[in-house]
Amino acid sequence: MTKKWTAAQLKCFAIADDFRVSPFYSDGKTYGTPTWIWSVVVDQDLYIRAWNGVQSRWYRSATTQCAGRMFLAKANHEISFEPIRNANLNDQIDQAYQRKYADSPYLGPMIQAGPRQSTLRVLPRGTN
Repeated sequence: MTKKWTAAQLKCFAIADDFRVSPFYSDGKTYGTPTWIWSVVVDQDLYIRAWNGVQSRWYRSATTQCAGRMFLAKANHEISFEPIRNANLNDQIDQAYQRKYADSPYLGPMIQAGPRQSTLRVLPRGTN
């Protein structure tokens, strides 16, 4: 059974704007340099995207290693990553980005094809 975030965690994640992702390096043990990115919550799941799409260094590490760490809502969490290929779900994620980051000049690019292709579901892994 896949581990899920609690309702309380998701509530905090939905409003937090301090997401830093650190996928493992190729050794599968060392965390990569934290990269500050945007995150949204949709239907009780947490999602992230790479500004530079699938060519992003952290995205490539996340999809190769499938695990790492995030800092969000003032806490570190061990995580795993799951690529999202569902167009309807990506549309819902776009809408969540539009609501959360409406005032940002960077919103437009984040809902374009490149970043959409890099959408990942972020799941808890191990003890959080």
